[in-house]
Amino acid sequence: MLLPILAAAAVSTAPAPARAGDIELIYNGRSNELTVSVPRFEAEVTIDGRLDEAPWMRAALLTGFSQFAPLDGLPAADSTEVLVWYSPTAIYFGVRAYEAHGAVHATLADRDKIDADDNIQILLGPFHDHRQAIMLGVNPLGIQKDGTIVESGQALSGGWDGAVAARVTPDLSQDFVFTSKGRLTGYGYEVEIRVPLRSLRYQAADVQTWDLNIVRKVQHSGYEDSWAPARRAQPSFLAQGGALEGLHDLRRGVVLDLNPVVTEKALGGPGAAGWAYDRGTPQLGGNVRWGVTNNLTLNGTARPDFAEVESDAGQFVVDPRFALFFPERRPFFLDGLEQFSVPGNLIYTRRVLEPVAAAKLTGKLAGTSIGFLSAVDDRSVSPGGGDNPVYNVLRAQRDLGAQSRIGMAYTDRVVGADYNRVAGIDGRAVFGGLYSVTGQLAGSLTRTGARGQDGTLWSSAFNRTGRNFGMRWSVAGIDPDFRALSGFTSRTGIVHSLFDHHWTWFGGRGAPVEHSTVGLVVDHTWQYANFVRHGDAQDKKLHLNTSTGLRGGWAIGASVFWETFGFDNGLYAGYQVERTIGGVVDTVPFTGSARIPNRDYVLTLTTPQFKQFNGTLLYVWGQDENFFEWAQANIDLIQASVSFRPGDKVRVEGTLDFQDYRRRTDGTYAGKNSIPRVKVEYQVSRSIFLRVVGEYDLAEHDDLRDESRTFFPLLVDGTRALASKSASFHQDCLFSYRPNPGTVLFVGYGSQADAPPDALNRFTYTPLVRSTDHFFVKFSYLFRT
Repeated sequence: MLLPILAAAAVSTAPAPARAGDIELIYNGRSNELTVSVPRFEAEVTIDGRLDEAPWMRAALLTGFSQFAPLDGLPAADSTEVLVWYSPTAIYFGVRAYEAHGAVHATLADRDKIDADDNIQILLGPFHDHRQAIMLGVNPLGIQKDGTIVESGQALSGGWDGAVAARVTPDLSQDFVFTSKGRLTGYGYEVEIRVPLRSLRYQAADVQTWDLNIVRKVQHSGYEDSWAPARRAQPSFLAQGGALEGLHDLRRGVVLDLNPVVTEKALGGPGAAGWAYDRGTPQLGGNVRWGVTNNLTLNGTARPDFAEVESDAGQFVVDPRFALFFPERRPFFLDGLEQFSVPGNLIYTRRVLEPVAAAKLTGKLAGTSIGFLSAVDDRSVSPGGGDNPVYNVLRAQRDLGAQSRIGMAYTDRVVGADYNRVAGIDGRAVFGGLYSVTGQLAGSLTRTGARGQDGTLWSSAFNRTGRNFGMRWSVAGIDPDFRALSGFTSRTGIVHSLFDHHWTWFGGRGAPVEHSTVGLVVDHTWQYANFVRHGDAQDKKLHLNTSTGLRGGWAIGASVFWETFGFDNGLYAGYQVERTIGGVVDTVPFTGSARIPNRDYVLTLTTPQFKQFNGTLLYVWGQDENFFEWAQANIDLIQASVSFRPGDKVRVEGTLDFQDYRRRTDGTYAGKNSIPRVKVEYQVSRSIFLRVVGEYDLAEHDDLRDESRTFFPLLVDGTRALASKSASFHQDCLFSYRPNPGTVLFVGYGSQADAPPDALNRFTYTPLVRSTDHFFVKFSYLFRT
């Protein structure tokens, strides 16, 4: 089970160490004492989770936390004290979290897997720009999660129920090298943290000020506390934080990280004499990270490994007009990834498929954030197989005033004589304490053989971030000829507008209903040419959303969607209807119904983070579009997740994505998709864990017909669209030893089993046969000089 405060071997019953009355430098957040003169000591301490060494007795003390979520402005129910000081080479944080109302949630977990635990998050902004921060999180045992926060005007409401988020969610892609240790105590828990300066990028000034805030998540209540008394009715959470001032004589030293990587892989498959393996040859690659200055870092890589540590989770397409997005996972590309964040995803590093070599420069100079990436891809991934694709990407952002900014992006992909070039500008202006405006304009120039094309992308948005009333108005267009081959464009040739208004009411602390939100969303999509000619929208949506947070961490949402979809000629360009009239068979173009009206009902449920369990459920039912046959259908859509923690070292996570389409004329299935996935992890120690993942992917549809009009069969590219089914099972097994980011040993096995073509009986279970498998070993070691 999780670790409540009851095991004598793990719990200290000694009185709490030095309290506020013993320390001179006290900064009370609720009194707006947010500028911290952090003391500097020529000392080092042992990171053992005990704040009993001399520097801690003279450190600055941060106290007086306020509740931020679900209701802001109240004094925190549970007391938190954070000690901070620095040495020439590191900054130190000590946490005493007092817990008088419930058991502490703490497990031995892998990195970034502590969301179900009580945790402390240090938001550190070494550039003092109130726009981005490094997030260093720890649970009561010192298990780490880390990442970055970049506030660039992202929408904080959305999803199926329109729930409004309190702040921008950290991106956990990056891993920073820091040391932490924690322990349970008689009053709660205590954590000790050391962050080496060489793990950070910061200003070049002799005397510096850094942004700082501390966030505490209390799982038994579901509350989130903040040292700085932040308010929800602000366009920025980071700008409401405090600061560490007077940092001087910082000695980062020479930052040179060498990270050689060796991978060996054996691929298995059916051969002439049975199952056979192709071992290939070991691949040697590596990464180099050099801190050119305090605020600029140069990274290089040769043959970076892909290390199939865990396959991308399966997704199915709800709307086939939109491409699926998969996040970046490779360590080289993740480092400094926040510097390449661009509205519209104009930069998407997964476009570099199998890089031979790459280099990038990231950092911040004189208020300007810079990211430059150059990569050479393998010839095998080029269209003709004879030229190496070359990518060059540049991103720069300039701070304006307290919260505003302007940015530019340029990408260049060259394959032989062909190229794709994209240039764009974007910006954000914040004013009036509640309001912000964002905008973007980009153009692309593409040449493929003798053919050239160019197109534009543009967007604008107006936001009001209010405590009780908020809104977002946005409109964005992508020309049909716009191409971003170094980025990710989900769909081109459309204009999309969104008018989102939401009202939120808050109950008092201890009230059964802590907050409730009602939202009204008007969502329209035009074909680009139709919008330019002031024509009618193709898709029209009106959503009424409600979400309610209950005492203890429960959340319930309910929505009604009224939608109409117009026939998409581009999607069904290759479709025909095979008619049989009077014994004569002929074909005519498939034109479908001009418009399909729908009405969907949505229910969402989120449980609290119980000691051993938490889960989420999304259920959508009603009448929705059947894209298989362009007709209205009765649908069921289920997305469910559950996490079960039977012990302090074991985690079982399960997800289910399911949808089906039943014809309204006769109730038969038009199509079905199902992806159940189970992951089991056993954390042997802080550095060692075992993981097993299993995923079943099923996609099937019936013989297609002109369901909304003639019921005659459909042809796709001249061939009868007969029933189709694909079924497969993927499994991944992994042994992981990772004492720190960069030093890892992975030993893994993966396999895939597919349904043989002659066994595809639609809408029934199909036995699977192993089709491929693989073994791999990866070893890398981080040398820090």
